[in-house]
Amino acid sequence: MTTSLLVPQHVAYIRALGDSKHELSYHLSAHLKINAVYWSLTALLIMGRGDALDRDEMIEFVMSCWDEEAGAFSAHPDHDAHLRSTLSAIQILLMQNALNRVDVDRVVNYILSLQQPSGSFAGDAFGETDTRFLYCAVNALSLLGKLDKLDVEKTVAYIRRCRNFDGGFGAVAGAESHASRVFVCVAALAILDRLDEVDQPTLYWWLSERQLPNGGLNGRPEKLEDICYSFWVSSALSILDKLTWIDSSELEAFILSAQAESGGIADRPGDRPDVFHTIFGLAGLSLLGYPALVDLDPVYCMPASIIENLGLRKGWKALQRRTS
Repeated sequence: MTTSLLVPQHVAYIRALGDSKHELSYHLSAHLKINAVYWSLTALLIMGRGDALDRDEMIEFVMSCWDEEAGAFSAHPDHDAHLRSTLSAIQILLMQNALNRVDVDRVVNYILSLQQPSGSFAGDAFGETDTRFLYCAVNALSLLGKLDKLDVEKTVAYIRRCRNFDGGFGAVAGAESHASRVFVCVAALAILDRLDEVDQPTLYWWLSERQLPNGGLNGRPEKLEDICYSFWVSSALSILDKLTWIDSSELEAFILSAQAESGGIADRPGDRPDVFHTIFGLAGLSLLGYPALVDLDPVYCMPASIIENLGLRKGWKALQRRTS
C-alpha cells in the first residue's frame, strides 16, 4: 500500500487528461469539461504545480464556453449555460488572474434570475433546484464582489428549511441529509455570515459518524466510503473548527491507499482513478495538513492565499470563532 503522496505521478496524470480526445469517454463527459478543468487546476495548485498546464489555452477554453444568449458559462462550447459551470469558470479565471475577461453584470443578472420564490436556486433555465446550485450562486456572487445583490434572508430561510433533525442538510427541503449537501449549506452560511443557523453539536456528531473503521468517510449512514467525502465532510468540520472530531491519521492513510501507482486517485483502493476523486482526495489531505501541500480554503475549495487576497477568508474565520 502506498504510504506517501505520489506528486509527480499525479501531475503527469492530470497533464495527460486532455490527450484522450479520440476516446468515447472524453466525449461522453463533455457536460463536465469546465468542471474538470477547475478540478485539474485546483489539484495542481494544491501540489504547488499550477504551471503544469498551459494558462492561455485554459483561459481560451473557458471563454469558448461563454453562452452569449444566457450571459453565463456552459460546461462545453455549444452547451447550455449552467450555474455550476459558471462558478467553475469564475474560479478558473480568478486562479489564473484573468477575471477581467468576465462580463460581471451579465453573469450577476443570470445568477439572480435563477433564484426561485422559495429562496432556492435552479441550476439553469430548465428549473432543477438543489442546494448545490444555491451554493454555486452564493460562492460566485461572493468571488465577483456582488454578494450585496443577493436577497440574503430569503436564501438563508431556504437553507434553514433544508436542515434536518440530525443536524444535516439535504438537496431540497425534506430530503435526507447528505455530506455533500451539508458542505454546500454550511459553506454558503459561512459566506453569508450565518453559521448561527447550524445546529452545531448535532451536526458535529453526524459528520463524525461518517468515518468508517477503514478510515474512509461516507456520505450518509449505511453507505460505502468514498474519497470525495474526504473533502465534503472534512471541509464542513474545518469550517466549524471541529476537524479533530474525526481520526485524521486514519483518513490520511485511506486517501493515500486509493492512489494509482501511475497517478490519480480513485474513489476507493483498487478502483480506477479519475480527476474528480483526485482533486477531492488532495483537498482532503490539504485540510488535514499533509506536508508540502498548499493550504486550501474549505469554504471556496480554492487556495487559501487567493481567498485571503480577496479579503474573504477573514470574515468567516471571525464568525467561526464567535459560534464555536
